Amino acid sequence: MVLVYAAAAALLLVGGAAGAQTVATPAQPAAVAPIAAPVTGQAVLRTGTEVPLKLTEELTTKGKKLKIGQRVHLETAEPLLVQGTTVVPAGTPAVGELTEVRNKGMWGKSGHFAARLLYLTVDGRQVRLSGGFDDKGTAGGIGATAVSALVFLPAGFFMTGTSAHLAVGTPVKGFVDEDVPLAFAAAAPAPLAVTPVAATPIVAAAAAAPVAAAVPVAAVAPAK
Repeated sequence: MVLVYAAAAALLLVGGAAGAQTVATPAQPAAVAPIAAPVTGQAVLRTGTEVPLKLTEELTTKGKKLKIGQRVHLETAEPLLVQGTTVVPAGTPAVGELTEVRNKGMWGKSGHFAARLLYLTVDGRQVRLSGGFDDKGTAGGIGATAVSALVFLPAGFFMTGTSAHLAVGTPVKGFVDEDVPLAFAAAAPAPLAVTPVAATPIVAAAAAAPVAAAVPVAAVAPAK
């Protein structure tokens, strides 16, 4: 019985030492708030904004082919920017209309035409434009009518001026003729950088108690 009690005492000492050890869990990183979705920025392409254009076709009164009401084709020569963002790219098509046409003729009359700007087309939408352009040829002869009057002959009748002419690429200045609301996505915020937290090493809360050595118990002689 004494040997049994000694072994039980040794087991209790070992169990107590093991129970004294405490395992620390790794530290968890702090919670990170969710990143908000990008918002939509509001801006306006204002009335009166200058629009640099250029002709994409030749216009001339030579051949007497121009007609009042005829459409004229142009394109933007430079991009239009609003708040640093391109809202009308270079090369965007625009349309004008001839409002006056006069062919060259006798008596030194020169050719002349005039046009007004109508609109440009951006993403399928027509944006009204204002402004216009024209050209006039040179009058023919030097004082043809005066010469005719001096000599009493219709000399000036046979003198003609030159045709009006504008080449492809001729610059034309226009202006936006309406306020155009714009909507474009604002820049998304930069992702939050989270520094990982190193896991805390597992340490013993208390040193393990030494296990007592079993002491041999002397055999007790049975009583006589």
